[in-house]
Parts: sequence; structure tokens; C-alpha cells
Amino acid sequence: MKAIRLSFLAILVVPTILWLFADTWVPEPFTYFSFRAVFIQYSGVIGIGVMSIAMLLALRPHRLEPMFHGLDKMYRLHKWLGITALVVAIVHWWWAQGTKWMVGWGWLTRPPRRTGGGQGLGHVDGWLRSQRGFAENLGEWAFYAVVVLIVLALIKRFPYHLFQKTHKWLAVGYLVLVYHALILTKTSYWAQPIGWLLAILLLSGTAAAFWILAGRVGAGRRVLGTVDALTYYPEMRVLETGIRLEEGWPGHAAGQFAFVRSSRKEGAHPYTIASAWTPENPHIVFITKALGDHTSRLREHLKIGLPVSVEGPYGCFDFADGQPRQIWVGAGIGITPFVARLKQLAGAPDEKAIDLFHTTADFEQAAIDKLKADAEAAGVHLHLLVDSKDGRLDGETIRKAVPDWSSASLWFCGPPGFGKALRDDFIRHGLPPDRFHQELFHMR
Repeated sequence: MKAIRLSFLAILVVPTILWLFADTWVPEPFTYFSFRAVFIQYSGVIGIGVMSIAMLLALRPHRLEPMFHGLDKMYRLHKWLGITALVVAIVHWWWAQGTKWMVGWGWLTRPPRRTGGGQGLGHVDGWLRSQRGFAENLGEWAFYAVVVLIVLALIKRFPYHLFQKTHKWLAVGYLVLVYHALILTKTSYWAQPIGWLLAILLLSGTAAAFWILAGRVGAGRRVLGTVDALTYYPEMRVLETGIRLEEGWPGHAAGQFAFVRSSRKEGAHPYTIASAWTPENPHIVFITKALGDHTSRLREHLKIGLPVSVEGPYGCFDFADGQPRQIWVGAGIGITPFVARLKQLAGAPDEKAIDLFHTTADFEQAAIDKLKADAEAAGVHLHLLVDSKDGRLDGETIRKAVPDWSSASLWFCGPPGFGKALRDDFIRHGLPPDRFHQELFHMR
């Protein structure tokens, strides 16, 4: 999280500093309307800049994953940028549109317009001025559309397949706002560093928007596959799906995830990989629990022989560190990345001492027996806790079971609130923050 916090601050602070070299928050003379003019410029620069970077992150640039510690963290930054763009856009809109309303209501008196302002303008400046009214109107309607689309993306109850379809149209709204920014940004900015940065962001964001609208996100990392195994555990409402992959899959590390598309209508969904990779056996396994509308229908939709596409792998939840001991906590379906690591360790043992805590509200003997067998084959000490019988897992329980926990790193996958509580508890007891690893497996 530290990397995305620093990146988020840099995304706001750097353009602000460059803007201050080109303009000021304290114009002379300082009046409501003079401040409005500079604030609209500043908020416009920040708003379109933030949206541009969000567009680039939407491309799932895997080369940036090591910097942010995984695509899951990059998506968290993408979400923060989306919320920031929403807030900044609303404030920008209010200073532009609200002022006009207040003038109409008689609350404000607009200063007299300068005469002769259009004389002596060059061809470019004259054309830009002629487009201002159209750019303002177009930008206003694009703002309304973007607000609706961002709000829908933030509503968890909005179905994922509809979110995927509607969220894509943000690229259209962005392109309209790029035109709005090009026309209405103060001309003098373009000859200064803030203008150079803005030009780079607008060009990059525009390319990203067209790439998104063309449906090319992740296209170079997709391979075809066929469903060849299905195992359902009714007591746990869990489906284990095996997929035979065709050529092109680069291999994956335990703990990574992929996007799987089994229906054009539904689109691609992210799933953690639950199998180790061997080039001789191009096979991949996913474990899904019926938690939402899509996962609840998977059992009826998936059939042996069904063609699918798999995109990835993504993620940096890879168990790589220098500690002699590791503590794993897999809550519910969060056990999936650890299953993959167990299978990997069974074939290539590690000298680390590992304790795996699996806490679950649902229990099915067949699934638990497989987990026990995998843990035994990997040489991992399994601690199984069923909520109804053993109560809620907490930091104290883990520390009692692993007395030398202070020499360990802790790897967590499960509900975000549970992960935060564990992280805070262990840090209070002296665990360095960089030794707590958590997958933020939320794509919206």
C-alpha cells in the first residue's frame, strides 16, 4: 500500500507544483471572479490529468506490477484516481456552472467583459476562441455521463457484467473531456512544463481510450483453453475448474491470478490460480465460491469441453521473501493461492518453516482431506479452524500456535476487514509492516 500511497500523492503534487510555476492561486486583483478563473484552470488540469493516468492503469500494464506490488494494488490506485477525478470534476463543474446560476439569481454581479479581446489574434488562437462555447457545452454533458458511470462503478451491488460494459464507456467520456481540455486550457500553459506534462498525459490517455474501446486490453496475454475437469463441493458451494491450455501461456507463479472469459455476454472475470505450473502439463485450475450472481451460475454454465480464454498471469503475491519462516492465513475462499503454493512445494521443497491457518465457516470433508494431503506433501503445518467450533481466528491465536512468529513474514488472503485487523494487530506487537503481505483481490 505504501507504493500506491506515494504514487497517488505524486500524481497530485507534481502537476500542482508545475501549475504554480505557470499560474497563481492569488491573482491580482483578488476577486471572486479572478480566483474562479485560475481555480477552474487548476482543477481542470488536475482532473483531466488524474483521468489520463487512470486510463493508462486500465490497460493492465504488467510491466508496472513490480513497482506497485501487483495488479490488485494498481487497481486500488485506479479506484482512488477515479474517486479523485469524480470529486475534482464536481468542484470544477460547480465553479463553472454554479457561478452562472448565482449570477442569474442575482447573488453575484459579473464584471464587465473586455472589449476588443478578439482583435489581433492568430489563426490558432482565433479558432480556439471560436470553439469555447461548444467545448463548454460538450464538456458539461460529458461530465454528467462520467459522474453516472463512476458512481455505478463504485456501487458494489451493481452487477459485475453490467459494470464491465458500462465502465468501458468512460473512455468515450474521457475523449470528449480531452477535447474540452484542449480548447479551454489557458494557451500560455502549453509553452511551459505544465503544458508539456499535460500534452503527454492527454496523448497517452487518448491512445489508451481507443485501445479500451477496441477491446484490446490484455489481448497480447490471452490464450485459449478448454474446460477438462469440474468438481463441485456442495457443502462449501465451491467449484474447482480445470482448464487445458493451448500454446502461448508463459507460466505462472503460485499466488498469481488470471482473467477468464467463458461467455461473451459475461466478459472476463479475475480468479486466483489454484495450481502449480509445469510446462510439460499445460493445465491450470481455478477454485471459485458462489458469492455473487456470476459465481452462483458457474456450475450450470461451465461444461466439460467448453472453450474459454485465459489472460495473465497477474499479481505479485508470490511468497518471495528472505524470512526463515512464513505464516499463511487463508480465510474462506482465500485459501486458493496457498493451495497453488502447496502443490508447488510438493514438487520443489523449500527450507522455510511454514504454518498455514485456514479458517472457514463452511466445512466439507472431501475438500478438507485434499487440503490436508496437499499440506502434508508440501511439508507445511496446517491449522484448520471452523468458525462454529473454534471461534474467530485472531492474532493472539496465531502467536500462541507459532511462538517464533517474530522471525516470520505473514501472508494473508481473505476478507479485507479481517486482513486489516490482523495487520494492525501484528504491527502493534512489533511485526515490521513490510513483512505483512495481503492480496487486495477487488477489481472495482
